[in-house]
Amino acid sequence: MKHFKLFKSSLIALALASSTASYAESIAITNATVHTVTEQGVLENATVVFENGKVTAINPETISADTIIDAEGKILTPGLIGSMNQLGLVEVSAVSRSRDASDKKADITFDASLAFNPRSTVVSHSRKGGITSNVVSPRGGEDMFKGQTFVADLSGEFDSIRVNNNSVLIDLGAKSEGSRALSLQNLQFKLEDAVKAQEKKGTKNKKEAKEPSREEQVINALLAGDKALVAHADRATDLLALLKIKQQFGLDLVFVGAADAVLIADKIAQAKVTVVMNALDNLPTSFDTLHSSLKNAAKLTNAGVKVALSVSGDTHKLYELRFHAGNAIANGLSADDALAAVTANVAQAFNLDSGTIAVGKTADLVLWSADPFELSTQVSQMWINGEEYSTISRQDALRDRYTTSSDMPRSYVK
Repeated sequence: MKHFKLFKSSLIALALASSTASYAESIAITNATVHTVTEQGVLENATVVFENGKVTAINPETISADTIIDAEGKILTPGLIGSMNQLGLVEVSAVSRSRDASDKKADITFDASLAFNPRSTVVSHSRKGGITSNVVSPRGGEDMFKGQTFVADLSGEFDSIRVNNNSVLIDLGAKSEGSRALSLQNLQFKLEDAVKAQEKKGTKNKKEAKEPSREEQVINALLAGDKALVAHADRATDLLALLKIKQQFGLDLVFVGAADAVLIADKIAQAKVTVVMNALDNLPTSFDTLHSSLKNAAKLTNAGVKVALSVSGDTHKLYELRFHAGNAIANGLSADDALAAVTANVAQAFNLDSGTIAVGKTADLVLWSADPFELSTQVSQMWINGEEYSTISRQDALRDRYTTSSDMPRSYVK
């Protein structure tokens, strides 16, 4: 009987724990200047309510929430979205044992998310820049296909990967050895062979049909539009070749870099291809990037191209994304378009359920002390999946350690 009572008590405790875990606090942010990055535009003195990780209401007639936060007129935006970097895959670039973004044998099936470290010190540091989620891009290997991107939030939790194998990366353009033509030809052949294999499979019964290899499954996903082809290329001829391939096979295509995109902006806009670029690229680094300019983001946007801004190079500078957007504004891009370039446009390019403030969207939200694109502005509060997270990072802890009087030995604080 005693054991039964203990068992019964355990069941009751488990039931209570389960009910607590399933309960999510509802939060209402009131009196905010809400930049929705939708057709609704900017809403003054607005209210946003979210619960269970989703936005549930905007400007409801009556406010009903467990917690009500008065924004006092501050700016509320969607969380910024980083892209095309190695966040969580590289801790210290100079230390080989902390790098998991590439492997010589990596190919189109390379899934670097298996090595993602949500507790990387760079994650909390990046939150300082209002980044709430990120499209991580592996560097791949010797193959022209560098692997597949994945999407992670910046909560730092062990379940922070939102989408595995999100899109397929390919690196085209100039080569130190060999010809760029061969890469384009191989891409064309792989897609043609996949189409022929599908047609051939359709003529066989299920018993005779051969199970496609893992590589073939990825190519088939590209052809079906289930994955985007994210292509690193700069020269106009490469971009035009990719546009033809997109049209021929009906691919979902995203350009990365695309320094020459300004020369064929009308064609890119017509094809509805997003260009992911670094707003600070203003000097040529090769013969393929002769048209790099600080004004390219504005020129492409004005031509009708959707632009997504990213911070290329060292992942440790991801938090600077909003400053890149600010520089784009200084060079002709409107503030609204700049915000879209680090939120909604990234989400659309990579098929993410975030990037805007709208009912049903993921509650990735940032409340700013002032204009988010001003250098002195800071994140007042931020929510990822509807949960509030701090922007305190290892850098803050080190600052406090070395600037605060302590009874610890001098070697500890100096």
